Amino acid sequence: MEETPVPSARLPIPILQASEDKVKQLVKEIGREIQQLSLAGCYWLSGSTVEHVARCRGLVKVNLSGCHLTSLRLSKVLSALQHLRSLAIDVSPGFDAGQLSGECKATLSRVRELKQTLYTPSYGVVPCCTSLEKLLLYFEILDRTREGAVLSGQLMVGQSNVPHYQNLRVFYARLAPGYINQEVVRLYLAVLSDRTPENLHAFLISVPGSFAESGATKNLLDSMARNVALDALQLPKSWLNGSSLLQHMKFSNPFYFSFSRCALSGGHLIQRVINGGRDLQSLASLNLSGCVHCLAPDSLLRKAEDDIDSGILETLVVSCCNLRHLNLSAAHHHSAEGAGRHLCQLLARLRHLRSLSLPVCSVADSAPRADRAPVQTAMHAVPRGFGKKVRIGVQSCPHPFSGQAGPQPSSVFWSLLKDVPFLERLELIGSNFSSAMPRNEPAIRNSLPPCSRAQSVGDSEVAAIGQLAFLRHLTLAQLPSILTGSGLVSIGLQCQQLQSLSLANLGMMGKVVYMSALSDMLKHCRRLKDLRLEQPYFSANAQFFQALSQCSALQRLCLVSRSGTLQPEAVLAFMARCLHVVVCHLFTGESLSTCRSLQQSLLRSFQAERPALNVVVFPLLHEGLTDVIRDVPMVHLDEVTLFKSRVAEEPPNLWW
Repeated sequence: MEETPVPSARLPIPILQASEDKVKQLVKEIGREIQQLSLAGCYWLSGSTVEHVARCRGLVKVNLSGCHLTSLRLSKVLSALQHLRSLAIDVSPGFDAGQLSGECKATLSRVRELKQTLYTPSYGVVPCCTSLEKLLLYFEILDRTREGAVLSGQLMVGQSNVPHYQNLRVFYARLAPGYINQEVVRLYLAVLSDRTPENLHAFLISVPGSFAESGATKNLLDSMARNVALDALQLPKSWLNGSSLLQHMKFSNPFYFSFSRCALSGGHLIQRVINGGRDLQSLASLNLSGCVHCLAPDSLLRKAEDDIDSGILETLVVSCCNLRHLNLSAAHHHSAEGAGRHLCQLLARLRHLRSLSLPVCSVADSAPRADRAPVQTAMHAVPRGFGKKVRIGVQSCPHPFSGQAGPQPSSVFWSLLKDVPFLERLELIGSNFSSAMPRNEPAIRNSLPPCSRAQSVGDSEVAAIGQLAFLRHLTLAQLPSILTGSGLVSIGLQCQQLQSLSLANLGMMGKVVYMSALSDMLKHCRRLKDLRLEQPYFSANAQFFQALSQCSALQRLCLVSRSGTLQPEAVLAFMARCLHVVVCHLFTGESLSTCRSLQQSLLRSFQAERPALNVVVFPLLHEGLTDVIRDVPMVHLDEVTLFKSRVAEEPPNLWW
């Protein structure tokens, strides 16, 4: 089969401003010229509008994820797209493959790349795609209906056709929490276990929690070990823990490994993955999130808080010298004393890094800093609001680069960031941090205290981030020693490319100590599009929203505050000033009646002029939160509302 040229024409439309009329008009005017079209996340467009895609008869790639399409409408669209080679769709309740026409199935038979998000147990269009080379599956099936009825993982009637995997090169499955998602993915894997595709080079399964290995999956893994050489691998932790599987797997030129949450010791990492220090220059992305023993030689006698073995990390850095994405979060990686042996000093050798996720305690100097003032850790609750500013042994508003609050040249973290100046994404996440915002369960009321080593990481280290002139995405979570937040100001001043910012549990839990600094920071964030704030006692008042209004490019706001308060009139004034905001998610301690009133006012005032507007105002600890969450469009839930580490979450360039 001849290769299709890479399409050059794209639909010139700001996606969050794509109204029904704009889409119809543009398709009418230039539809014949478009070869590559993404309407991903356009949940507000009607099925009849999406159906106009059928006029773009030259389409080679189309992404309709998040769009509302019945089986009949999907059939009509695909029947007209004879040149289609790449397709992304949702499979929702009511999908019926029997309603797909012969012309539609002929188009699907030529599709090589399929991304399918499942909201119901189904094979979707996979059985019709007989030429598949890349299959991406996202399982978002809920275990229960709104009424509480338990759903079955059995495929719907008429959905038992066998998928065709013989040409498959990439298999990727990402599962949301829930046993039904696991049941359904097993049906997809059962076909793979019968005959492993000879050209398979990427096999990735991302599962939260445990996922028991079955006889079929064991046969699949054994077959893969015998017959294929992989370039990318991710497996459920239960398939790897205590297994010798990695010893038998063959790799050609690996570019992505994820061992997230696996009980992988440093010894196994060196022996089975790096093969004693072999050259892995091809490896671009490595996810070791939650691998609490991966930098220690033996996990049997080691405590999670014990010092790492710097020799293991050095072997990793030398062998994988071209890493661009590295995730070491959700673990205690403490460095011992010794010149040049600190984790930050070793990572500084990775000059190609573009994204990095670290636990807060890992960037602390090995010994307590003499220049650090003792930190008062007030975990108790105080009255809501910001109250009167309190002096805590330092100047209340020092200049971000002067004295104690400025980055110290002796700091190993400051030196690390100096040596990796092209970082575009940085995450500093407390090793014990867990977000209060749940997925399919009630909100989390209590959290673990921060690691003691993290107590020496504060405003100085945050200010050091200002060195990263190319930084686009920043996450800071569970930094207990933030005293004033002065380092945020230097980030706002110098990181002019910043597009997304996520701050969670900074400083004392009972009081927001960084509000003044955050207000100053936001004045300079002209390119900021996404802001997520999580703090137990955050007062979203006029002062906050006035500062936020200066972020003229802002599109999405999410506030998670267990005991936080809102000023409805300040929210309305902010929305009136920031014309590009289409997502406003406010989960606070306000009453249900207050939340409902504000949500209705926002929708009534702005829905007509902002077709993509998605507003959720709801008490965080209310028992109905899970039902509210399930209605949030997946594009926003996944990218903003839920907190998670995104570094090396999936292989680079997994989808166009």
